[in-house]
Amino acid sequence: MEKIEHTTVATNGINMHIASIGTGPAILFLHGFPELWYSWRHQLLSLSSLGYRCIAPDLRGYGDTDAPKNSREYTVFHILGDLVGLIDSLGIDKVFLVGHDWGAMVAWYFCMLRPDRIRSLVNMSIVFQPRNPHKSVVQISRDLFGDDYYICRFQEPGQAEEDFAQMDTARIIRKFLTSRNAKPPCIPKEVGFRGLPDCPNLPSWLSENDINYYAGKFNQTGFTGGLNYYRCLDLNWELTAAFTGLQIEVPVKFIVGELDIAYNMPGVQDYITKGGLKKHVPFLQEVVIMEGAAHFINQEKPEEVSAHIYDFIKKFN
Repeated sequence: MEKIEHTTVATNGINMHIASIGTGPAILFLHGFPELWYSWRHQLLSLSSLGYRCIAPDLRGYGDTDAPKNSREYTVFHILGDLVGLIDSLGIDKVFLVGHDWGAMVAWYFCMLRPDRIRSLVNMSIVFQPRNPHKSVVQISRDLFGDDYYICRFQEPGQAEEDFAQMDTARIIRKFLTSRNAKPPCIPKEVGFRGLPDCPNLPSWLSENDINYYAGKFNQTGFTGGLNYYRCLDLNWELTAAFTGLQIEVPVKFIVGELDIAYNMPGVQDYITKGGLKKHVPFLQEVVIMEGAAHFINQEKPEEVSAHIYDFIKKFN
């Protein structure tokens, strides 16, 4: 870990912290919620040893990267502006892109809107869903699962933050990272996120030091930056109307854990296995369902995930 370099890059009006290591073709890793560059620590070390320049930023609102106060400054266009500015500042023309969770959503948009900057994509957990011209993501979520669904609960500024404040930050991180409940997370207000089950013993892939690293950063920043991504879901839907129907036209490998909440959403498994995903991602080349793995697969199965990334991207060097 001490070989990983930490620098700050000015991009798109903010200062962005990046962790990087290695030389060669560039791989850009995009993390999710509630995560940091640190989620890719294993892949940075593994893939840099195989001849790649590995770059993992703290995305806007996270960790040591600036966090604008206005929640409307977290649209996908802001995030993509940060990332294009980042690779420009590093003198990189094209990257191999790797995303997970919210990072996967950003990665889909990146490939849809700026395919000229992408060699190939390895995306995890979140499938590409074409824009519904009639209903926003939040409305679809509310119709399916009601107001207690976590995405709906995250919409009101300050509400989730107040809920999280009832718990120690390390406990919040532990609850999220160790959850293996594949059901859609619905959180009644009277129960709150503190009602999510605690994991008495950390799994072998997660240490107290890992939990403390995340907790230390979120203690400094709070969770608002990450929650603002959810609060821009409807705004993203409004702003991307002109791009309705666009496909993902870069080579893609998709990886998901069989116990992942996202994989167990209604209709998702059929969408993946019966051709729906391939229809909208025509250059989809591989789909990997990781047995026994849950949502945070890049940390839970680091060696396997690194091998899957390498086996795919080496075709496009």
